[in-house]
Amino acid sequence: MSASNLAIAADSWPLRLKTSTTEDNIENRMVTEKDKMLSGEMYDATDPQLTAERRRARDLCKALNESHDSEQELRERIIRELFGTAGDAIWIEPPFYCDYGSNITLGSKVYFNFNCVILDPAPVIIGSNVLFGPGVQVYTAAHPMNASDRRTWREFAQPVKIGSDVWVGGGAILCPGVRIGSQSVIGAGSVVTDDIPEDVFAAGNPCRLIRRLDN
Repeated sequence: MSASNLAIAADSWPLRLKTSTTEDNIENRMVTEKDKMLSGEMYDATDPQLTAERRRARDLCKALNESHDSEQELRERIIRELFGTAGDAIWIEPPFYCDYGSNITLGSKVYFNFNCVILDPAPVIIGSNVLFGPGVQVYTAAHPMNASDRRTWREFAQPVKIGSDVWVGGGAILCPGVRIGSQSVIGAGSVVTDDIPEDVFAAGNPCRLIRRLDN
């Protein structure tokens, strides 16, 4: 996603709450670091609210990762608490790691093989009947290219969307802002830096279309 597209996305995000207060109060409402994070703006990840939310996710991931394979009811309760929205039949092979969890939306019948990671300061939306091989990493977090800007330790994030009936092969990396079309397959070890259309097999570093599928 280009910088101009990022700016458009940030401008269009519904940051301000509609209330019955005066227009001045609405305009002067304090924008939190979480507001900035979710809108794609630069934000401070050391903010106390964000730090507390990440700690919550780490505690839940720890509980999930330490659970026994026979404790499926416990795992289901943890999954319901960890993710923002989760459909039926979510299966996670521990270990699994994420930043917040609350920014992840899962459809039904989603499978994560061992050692998957989702960095979700921006929304990650995953459809139904989606398979993730071992070691898949989904990144929404990004840092400035300019070194002086990086010294501020502020960062930004861009959402990732994965359609339904997608298979992401083991060790693949999905970079910030990408979209994967429904019914597509991403080859093992791929680095996805741009959008992938529906119904294709794509692979490589950078990931590129190899052939169309007949679905």
